[in-house]
Amino acid sequence: MPLRTLAALTAAATIAFGAAAGAQDRSDWPNSMTIGTASQGGTYFVYGNGFASYIAETLGVAATGEVTGGPVQNVTLVETGDHLMGLVTMGPAYDAWNGKSELAPGLEHKSIRALFPMYQTPFQVIALKSSGINSVSDLAGKRVSVGPAGGTPGTYWPLFMQALDVEATISNAGASDAAGQLQDGLIDAFAFAAGMPISAFAELAASQDVVMFGLSEEELPKVLAAYPAMAPLTIPAGTYAGHDYDQPTVALWNFAIAHQDMPESLAYEITKLAMGNSDRMIQIHAAAKETLSENWDKNTFMPFHPGAVRYFEEIGITIPDTLR
Repeated sequence: MPLRTLAALTAAATIAFGAAAGAQDRSDWPNSMTIGTASQGGTYFVYGNGFASYIAETLGVAATGEVTGGPVQNVTLVETGDHLMGLVTMGPAYDAWNGKSELAPGLEHKSIRALFPMYQTPFQVIALKSSGINSVSDLAGKRVSVGPAGGTPGTYWPLFMQALDVEATISNAGASDAAGQLQDGLIDAFAFAAGMPISAFAELAASQDVVMFGLSEEELPKVLAAYPAMAPLTIPAGTYAGHDYDQPTVALWNFAIAHQDMPESLAYEITKLAMGNSDRMIQIHAAAKETLSENWDKNTFMPFHPGAVRYFEEIGITIPDTLR
């Protein structure tokens, strides 16, 4: 047999073997999968649909993002197996893990597994400087808007105040409405949570003499002890014009999660896709600048999927036994 023919046959056999091995590696992969996001126009919707397209393009699985009610619904859809993957904030995920989900009370969501960190949602307060309010403790007896009812700040700010024994008159409003109320003197402070910089806060800072703060050194450990799904965060000086001081606070991290039955090799490839391609992830949404492997530790309670563990350990990160 001519050497050229032998070489061609050898090459063909090698390619066929590689293809067969690849097919076997993916033999338990689904043909399609759904990622739970949130309402259209929000960060989850853009991030989730963009990442689903990236999965389809790169891994060959027909992934799609689905409009949902957001994290509370997503964690239950993953738990029940209706969705293979979802985007969640760690507060609702922690509640669901412990059977305290608003959507499925009493059902401990023990089938959910963490894949990778997405970005954080920090908590921050703004008040007019003339009010003399400089801390959460100063909100006692004051009129405080905490954003829309049922939203992340609307849920957690009252709980934070309770943990700090601060009794305030709480009201709910959208960000722009609350900012207008503060400016008009209808409320004394606006406590919120959103990606930095919060646009409503930035607009107020540009037109009013305001003060912004998170949690003081005395308040921070009390909130963290009461709500372990939170992570400490410092809002750096200069984030807002005229505010040249660091603001310690807490943040809720957003994570991508999967059902425990997601094939290990698929979970590995999805985690690798998100963690290893920062530039592409930022093209999907600017918030993905925090979609970084070093932020794995912002998950403090949910076991990581074995496929995610394999990826993190490949790059030198040891996931503790408590999170396996």
